[in-house]
Amino acid sequence: QLQLTEEEKRLLAQEGVTLPGDLPLTQAEERLLKKVRRKIRNKQSAQDSRRRKKEYLDGLESRAAACSALNQELRKKVQELEKSNGSLLRQLQALIKETSTKPAQTGTCVLV
Repeated sequence: QLQLTEEEKRLLAQEGVTLPGDLPLTQAEERLLKKVRRKIRNKQSAQDSRRRKKEYLDGLESRAAACSALNQELRKKVQELEKSNGSLLRQLQALIKETSTKPAQTGTCVLV
């Protein structure tokens, strides 16, 4: 007895072909059945391919979002460090100016 899936029956109906319920099949019927089964395999393969592509793209999008968030954090940190660096530079310049304007002090040393 010939066992057909619902998908095979649907595709055979689209082709306008009805197969007998018992075996053996003629060569033409076998070719039609192989053609229908190949179409089903190709359809499943295409669906799997689209699913894998979607998963890959979703992964890329999530990685891009994570990288963007990290980039934003790093930019903020760079701004803070630049601000701190500028403050420290001003303090250093003030200290240099303060020490360079003072005259050299002479000290008295007592030797006992």
